[in-house]
Amino acid sequence: MTDLLLFSIVFLAALLQTTSGFGFALMAMPLVALVIGVKAAAPLVALVGWTLYAVNLVRYRRSVERRVVLPLAVAVALGVPFGVWALNNLDEDIVKSALGVILIAYALYSLWRPQAAPLRSELWAWPAGFLAGVLGGAFNTPGPPVIIYGNLRQWSRNLFRSTLQALFLFSSSLVILSHIAAGNLTAATIPTYLLLVPALLLGVWVGSIIDRRISNERFRLLVIVLILATGVLMLI
Repeated sequence: MTDLLLFSIVFLAALLQTTSGFGFALMAMPLVALVIGVKAAAPLVALVGWTLYAVNLVRYRRSVERRVVLPLAVAVALGVPFGVWALNNLDEDIVKSALGVILIAYALYSLWRPQAAPLRSELWAWPAGFLAGVLGGAFNTPGPPVIIYGNLRQWSRNLFRSTLQALFLFSSSLVILSHIAAGNLTAATIPTYLLLVPALLLGVWVGSIIDRRISNERFRLLVIVLILATGVLMLI
């Protein structure tokens, strides 16, 4: 039953990531944590996520702009160690509650969609990237700060997707190395990872089909509702 639950979670999260450009960790990390615990889920989701981001980055590679990705990546690298430290030193219930609050706050922000003026300065990439690194190291969820930053910068759809995939791939690489150094990622994680790779690939395939047939706005709303529900579940 545990393996079936994990398979289903990864499939749905990969489908979301493929169609929207984000959402894998936001959906997978809380639900996997509910099944096997936060400290076991963190390295597993990081490993599966790395594979997904690599696959999707190949799809969007022509839209990557290094000048956009580079400052975010450097800031992420500074934040990841703080997040891994928090994961290893804070109470698991506190970690779950914090993740729930983050998910709910992001979902409400996305539903509200405030008409903010475009963000002109690229210096905001540094705090956004650092916070993304902290969240990535602790929860494998670097997305919200960068997603909000990209929205405020009014990135195009292709730039949005390619930047997120590149940044997520880099962040998850650092997170995996940090988990290895901290002893969180062990040989026992590998069989579960290999079991979930087919779910990942199936989610990418189905997601690529849906991406061509469903409106962006309708699917965006579905993603936000799922994120909000997951956040509430984490708090409960």
